[in-house]
Amino acid sequence: MRVLMVSDVYFPRVNGVSTSIETFRRTLDGQGIEVRLVVPRYGNEAEEPGVVRVAGWPVPGDREDRLVGWRAMHRAVLAAARGCDLIHVQTPFVAHYAGLAAGRALGLPVLATYHTLFEEYLQHYARFLPAGWLRGQARRFSRRQCNQLDAVIVPSTAMRQRLESYGVTTPMHVLPTGIPLAQFARGDGLAFRTRHDIAPDRPVALYVGRVAHEKNIGFLLDALRQARQLCPDALLVIAGEGPAMGDLQARVETLGLQDAVRFIGYLDRQQALPDCYAAADVFVFASRTETQGLVLLEAMAAGLPVIALAEMGTVDILAPGRGAFSPPAETTAFGEALGHFLSRPTAWRHLADEAPVYAREWSDVAMAERLAVAYRQWAERPALAASPLAAAT
Repeated sequence: MRVLMVSDVYFPRVNGVSTSIETFRRTLDGQGIEVRLVVPRYGNEAEEPGVVRVAGWPVPGDREDRLVGWRAMHRAVLAAARGCDLIHVQTPFVAHYAGLAAGRALGLPVLATYHTLFEEYLQHYARFLPAGWLRGQARRFSRRQCNQLDAVIVPSTAMRQRLESYGVTTPMHVLPTGIPLAQFARGDGLAFRTRHDIAPDRPVALYVGRVAHEKNIGFLLDALRQARQLCPDALLVIAGEGPAMGDLQARVETLGLQDAVRFIGYLDRQQALPDCYAAADVFVFASRTETQGLVLLEAMAAGLPVIALAEMGTVDILAPGRGAFSPPAETTAFGEALGHFLSRPTAWRHLADEAPVYAREWSDVAMAERLAVAYRQWAERPALAASPLAAAT
């Protein structure tokens, strides 16, 4: 079976969508499914079998992302889709329309994964527009796009409920991205601490992810101030990059936390990132807009306990007995929990024991098996284009 995945983002751009695509692409091969990709070109990426790169240009104000040409993307997707059994769209921009057009032209089912909660995302990047108006536009945009598809994959039950509230009637399937467990279980924490001049016995809390406003990292900085009242030498390591970096660095100085926060940028996922997880004592996360929370599962796979807000997609992950603790969504309570954890680690040892056991339920192989079954079911169904409804949309 052949599947074409289409996306407006992919490695070397590091984010959850790129990670999800690559994880499924690698593991689906073991399920007898060949995955082709049509994705942007960022620079001089090496040619890779099964991957078509479409030229683009930087998005204004965002050096990390690329905007691909409309016609070039449509041509590339149509050509790559020939001989495939279905099309799987990963992003709602040019890729969505190119995938949909190719699917309807070739009579192929078209499904998409709804990765990003744009309703909560856009207000951080268009602050000059009313937040309520932006949320309404995002809901209408998502409803229209999702109802054009044959099926929608969502990474959490909370996301399915949100899309249902928008008026999405297309069949939806909850299917998270899996975790390569072995990759995150082999980190060298001492080597990481040595490289970054962190004392072997210093208590370390870790955040991994995009350094963006919607990730609510400012909440973690405020909570850290509270935590340091109980654990004065606590260090917060922030691994990642993004548009909020400058604002957060300035906030660190304003709060007087220069010696308590370390920004270390993006890390190579093969070795540096597992080493980073292994070097920490606890993983902290405060995003209220996460559609799944892959980094929480990565941390758990590395045997790292998690302290995080149970919001949106993370609700499916965070629960008693799962290697995690969810304080109230208030900086004082969160900071006190973090401070107690770092100052009394033996009292929380059960979380470290639970985390890797629970992470096994989210393995990349298990999720790929589920997606392969779904692909085969969808490929047997007639595409939406054959119905009168498709002509109306």
